[in-house]
Amino acid sequence: MPVSPSPLPASDRLRFLTCGSVDDGKSTLIGRLLHDCGQVPEDIVEAARRQSPAGATGPGGLDFAYLLDGLEAERQQGITIDVSYRSFMTPRRAFQVADCPGHAQYTRNMATAASNCDVAIILIDARKGLLEQTRRHATLCAMLGIKDIAVAINKMDLMAWSQATFDVIVRDFSSLSDRLGFLSVEAFPTAATLGVNLVTRQGSPDWYVKGTLLDWLERVEVSRKARSQALRLKVQWVARPDQDSRLYLGNLSSGSLRVGDTVQVGHSGQLAQVTSLLVAGVPSHAAQAGDPVAIELSEHVDLTQGDILCGQTPQPDFASQFAADLIWFDATPMTPGRTYILKGASGWVTGSISRLKYRKDLESDRENAASVLGMNEIGLCNLALSKPMLCDPFATHPTTGGFIVVDQVSNETLGAGMIRHSLRRSANLTPVAATIDPSARVARFGHRPLVIWLTGLSGSGKSTIAKLVEASLWAQGVATSMLDGDNLRTGLCRDLGFTDADRVENIRRTAEAAKLLHQSGLVVLCALISPFQRDREMAKSLIGQADFLEVFVDTPLETCITRDPKGLYKKALAGEIPNFTGIGSAYEAPLEPGLHLKTNDASPEALSAIVTNKVLSQIRG
Repeated sequence: MPVSPSPLPASDRLRFLTCGSVDDGKSTLIGRLLHDCGQVPEDIVEAARRQSPAGATGPGGLDFAYLLDGLEAERQQGITIDVSYRSFMTPRRAFQVADCPGHAQYTRNMATAASNCDVAIILIDARKGLLEQTRRHATLCAMLGIKDIAVAINKMDLMAWSQATFDVIVRDFSSLSDRLGFLSVEAFPTAATLGVNLVTRQGSPDWYVKGTLLDWLERVEVSRKARSQALRLKVQWVARPDQDSRLYLGNLSSGSLRVGDTVQVGHSGQLAQVTSLLVAGVPSHAAQAGDPVAIELSEHVDLTQGDILCGQTPQPDFASQFAADLIWFDATPMTPGRTYILKGASGWVTGSISRLKYRKDLESDRENAASVLGMNEIGLCNLALSKPMLCDPFATHPTTGGFIVVDQVSNETLGAGMIRHSLRRSANLTPVAATIDPSARVARFGHRPLVIWLTGLSGSGKSTIAKLVEASLWAQGVATSMLDGDNLRTGLCRDLGFTDADRVENIRRTAEAAKLLHQSGLVVLCALISPFQRDREMAKSLIGQADFLEVFVDTPLETCITRDPKGLYKKALAGEIPNFTGIGSAYEAPLEPGLHLKTNDASPEALSAIVTNKVLSQIRG
């Protein structure tokens, strides 16, 4: 876990991070900086000295990185895994520093730290120059609104303090900086283990005549991005001083607020007037961005913890579609069409990436066409949500314009996004209400609607069982419809292949079609391989858990290969069909299906009877 920084006055504190590629010397630089500023207690220095590896070059055998790398795993591997925070002060300024991991698999930690920092120190190993992770971290700093950069070209002592080496790296970073739009960049030749050009210039080469890194930290004036003056107050707590009043507490992230102002509840549009205002617990007539406030409203509105209060002008933008820059953290690629959970300023909502417009090439800064985003890749996407959310552009609303992407099965954080703008196309759509009420359809058909989703390997018997179930239900007066995977791929989904991205889109279209038939009051049988658990969960969430029955047609792969009714396994094993489920592509068995049918233990007729009885109990029970 990160070490909690000690409290310092926010107005006097510079928050900065160190980032760059692995082994560039970030922890050593910060450890030496703190040590030379006299900010490390002697007992901690002694403990770090005892644990430092043999051959450490610091005084008394101290490895300065051990002043920060607090996790046992970090010390065993000699790397930084989590973000380590330290606070310190000089006569000129107070600081909070975040030491970020350099390994690519910990990019999410770096992004989290950067989102809360004012400036960044990007380290570059003088022996290696700019690496992919250096470019990635610089890109993330720019995306997260950091405009002022110090470039510490480290380990210059190992390059004999070559000015030519320094100049080449400065030129390369300047080219990157120009594309990323940093407003100020200053480069320093450093040797972190020796402390050169960190706090003092002792040992600095004659050709470098500028100041130290600490000089820069003490004097840098943060280039603030343009911020909107629109009111944004996220409610962090609701207090009840007495039975007749409520106080809404939170930090005013942007804009200003006065007693008598009219505010709007973000999710509902309800209006209320501010009748009283406390700033840091003291009664006041006005508050500014950054102030901790508690307000009382004239109306008892529907407002709870996590909700956002906005001003009436400009009107807050709520939309169900928007464009955003997305950083993907997970080893499983981001796939357009797959349903995820998004957590933004206005709460949790399900949604999907409707289009990946491009993936950024970190080496060339080009915008390349792509179908998926891999781990640590960055792209521009369009997103579509199940309901509108507050769409503040991150550039002007950094506290409310970001969101995270969460896996709906594992609850793991998969990515982070920064909203660019809403897509107005959603505002021009008005869903048409059905003329016939669902209860009228139930009365006409004599049963509730249901979607039966049969999943299993090719050749498992899904379609056979589905057809037997439909015939049995039809004979008993049930209104049915059937969506078979092969039939869909010759019509509605004939433009799709069998890549993971195409499989996701195939399931999405099938689920949408099943939803329309379900809304018409029918019992819908869907027989598809549907190999991915996340996509079956998407279908379930679209239809509704109460009206969705997942049936796992469980047939061992060996049996399916032996059956091979369409000759597909023979072709797949011969290498003629790439990405064939079970051979070249994985099948994820359902975790908790509504019915688990083992086809080796019973005939199709017996299994279809089990499904039929289960369905009848649900739709007529």
